[in-house]
Amino acid sequence: MSSHWGNHLHLSVFGQSHGPAIGVTVDGLPAGFPIDREALSAFLARRGPGRSHLTTPRGERDEVQFLSGLKGDVTCGAPLAAVIENRDTRSGDYAQLSDLPRPGHADWTAQIKYKGYQDVAGGGHFSGRLTAPLCIAGGICRQMLGSCGISVYAHLLGVGAVSDRVFDPMGETGLERLEAMPLPTLETSAAAHMERVIVAAHQAGDSVGGVVECMVQGFPAGLGGALFGGLESRLASILFAVPGVKGVEFGAGFSAARMTGGEHNDSFVAEGGQVKTASNRHGGILGGISTGMPLVLRAAFKPTPSIAKPQDSVRLSTGEAEQLHLRGRHDPCIAVRAVPVVEAAAAIALMDVWLEENGRGVWI
Repeated sequence: MSSHWGNHLHLSVFGQSHGPAIGVTVDGLPAGFPIDREALSAFLARRGPGRSHLTTPRGERDEVQFLSGLKGDVTCGAPLAAVIENRDTRSGDYAQLSDLPRPGHADWTAQIKYKGYQDVAGGGHFSGRLTAPLCIAGGICRQMLGSCGISVYAHLLGVGAVSDRVFDPMGETGLERLEAMPLPTLETSAAAHMERVIVAAHQAGDSVGGVVECMVQGFPAGLGGALFGGLESRLASILFAVPGVKGVEFGAGFSAARMTGGEHNDSFVAEGGQVKTASNRHGGILGGISTGMPLVLRAAFKPTPSIAKPQDSVRLSTGEAEQLHLRGRHDPCIAVRAVPVVEAAAAIALMDVWLEENGRGVWI
């Protein structure tokens, strides 16, 4: 099972959606970094369910229990292990899914691969519930990067056909405000429109997709590498591990394919004794290496596959067509709670790259 990630930081996520607990181990964190538990809890709460009528009503408090890796609240150099107990599960809602798979979900492919031994309750280890332990690791990495002057913020760029404005990579400020917003958008009018789209989809027994845009400010130039060690490669590999992600782009992204070289290239300029670019269509990465400009990336999330509408499926034991009437509690738009998850994934990848260049056993 592919639950391990990282070159310098070694990350492993474990558990199932309706198991006793979910958790994460992180090996490679330097000793001596004080973790702000209150800030970490607030970060996890942004991802947590039941925050508003726009998310699943599943009631999980996502309280973190650290099993190792800390002395008090300070990293001690040992592998960090943390768990979150699952308290509000209704596994009976999923009993039929190993024989009657949900369209758009991993039920059928998991049945083929694991021959019926997989845990289908709540999606098992394919569930978005596993992004909670990812946010433990990412929340810590985000704090560590922040202590070096590197900030990681994301917003909900789009829900269905409704769009927020994109980040201004040349002068965006005041992004702390996004952390307190149920629908974190740069323009309040966009949040209102998105809410209407999500509510309408939910009332229709359906769901809607979305796009999360992330920007990293303060990341130094010269980190990363060519080919498989490039920043895009490293970031994309962990972003595509987030359930529901179907596309990732950097800088101008796919729109670059409609530009000429003269339109896409960012002119170099001298500013304060440093080389910078006059614009940032490259998204802060050239040749897989950071340029010192803000890193800008976007992740596209598919609509939640678990919907209340009747769907056509096949009963695997008989091979007969059958209509699926799904029970359970599900997000009408998974992109809403994915905003801090994208921040977490980006922070983990960048911390891994940063430690490769600034490897240390003790945080100073």
